[in-house]
Amino acid sequence: MSLKKRVLSNGLASVFQKGVRVLEQLFLVPFFISAWGAAYYGEWLTLTIIPSVIAFSNLGFGSAAANSFVLSYAANQKQEAANISKTGVYIISIMVLVAMLISTVAIFTLDYFHVFDKSLIDSKEAILAVSILIFSQLLTFYLQLIEAYYRAAERAALSINLLTFKAAANLGAGLLVLLLGYGIVEFAISQLLVMLIFMVLYWIKGRQVIGLFKIYSGQKDPIILKSITTKGLSYLMLPLWQILYFQGTTFVVRIVLGPEAVAIYNTVRTLSRSLNQLLYMVEPTVFPELINQIGKGDWKTAQKIFRLSILGVFMLSAVGFVFLALFGLWFYGVWTNHELEVPKTMWYLFISGMLLNALWYTAEMVFRAVNEPRKMGLYGLIGAVVSVGLSYLLSRQFGLTGAAMGAISLDLILVVLVMPEGCKLMRMSLKELYTHGLEDLQTLGVQARHKLQSIRAKV
Repeated sequence: MSLKKRVLSNGLASVFQKGVRVLEQLFLVPFFISAWGAAYYGEWLTLTIIPSVIAFSNLGFGSAAANSFVLSYAANQKQEAANISKTGVYIISIMVLVAMLISTVAIFTLDYFHVFDKSLIDSKEAILAVSILIFSQLLTFYLQLIEAYYRAAERAALSINLLTFKAAANLGAGLLVLLLGYGIVEFAISQLLVMLIFMVLYWIKGRQVIGLFKIYSGQKDPIILKSITTKGLSYLMLPLWQILYFQGTTFVVRIVLGPEAVAIYNTVRTLSRSLNQLLYMVEPTVFPELINQIGKGDWKTAQKIFRLSILGVFMLSAVGFVFLALFGLWFYGVWTNHELEVPKTMWYLFISGMLLNALWYTAEMVFRAVNEPRKMGLYGLIGAVVSVGLSYLLSRQFGLTGAAMGAISLDLILVVLVMPEGCKLMRMSLKELYTHGLEDLQTLGVQARHKLQSIRAKV
């Protein structure tokens, strides 16, 4: 299959995936509020900080092993790729055990200090539900490495479709639980069952697709183990700053403004970023091809993919910004049954952040594609610390609007830091990104017109 056809297949799969992802984020919210109430739902969002932290942490060593595997496989170093897979499974398993220990200590510590007793949710139910969700998230530690099998085999679209099916199953299971009137424990169990079944089937199919392990038997390699560990620690900074940013700002709103404000803050952030999810489909569409071209040493093609991705996502984000500015608040009222009141300034601040987010988020994939995540991790930590600090100070002064100001400060910081460094890693300048990118868009436009004329001539 040609590069263009693979990108198209990835793109179509990503469109469907992000559509389901948007539904996953938006569809259940009215059912949560209706079944549990806004304040109870806000407390549930606060409780899920712990499993959310676990979910983010799997991006460290899993990403290091996965990207190393794809780069070696693309460079036709098959035995090394098999060794990376074997070593990756080993170190990921160790991290699962470590995460289980840390999670157990964290839960018992919080219970000892009666943190769960201060919630609107029954403490025993809260502990049980959070424990189940943590176990479910621990299973995803292997997800990154398994996904690399599909990417290396140039079957990324199949992987995306399977992950989409899993997200749809999570959505259906959660909806069923809420409609039947069950609580947080049953909701957590439904998510765990979906994860258990999916991970087994995903792993079996991935090994069949790559076909590598029928010929090569991987071995645990101490040199690879050291490399994955080193890069894994760098990759771990990526989820750490995201944890600090997303959960830190949520916690700030909770302690400064209360549980109902958490519900407003998170629903506004979710809806304002809903179209971002559609923009984010560009990353899973082009990343498998970008990392493969870099692995093969074809920098010219890789640069073109990068330029078109950046400019394309930014133009789409501008359209999304206008759409949300015109219709977003109306939809928010319908979506939340008009039970939550949002300051208009807060709304416009959040949706303006999507323009900045589109730039740095797309450029961020370069750090992973070249398997050099350290600087991105440092940039993210700087932005997250500043953002959480500003969110606290400004929310005390301006309420939810101040919290929004603090939140979008991260996007501004990351644009300034990430864009120049991303271009440097791709062996180009910011000026070349713009000028050559416009040339790429013009070339695509000419090709599209010629193809359209050809189709009309045949008709």
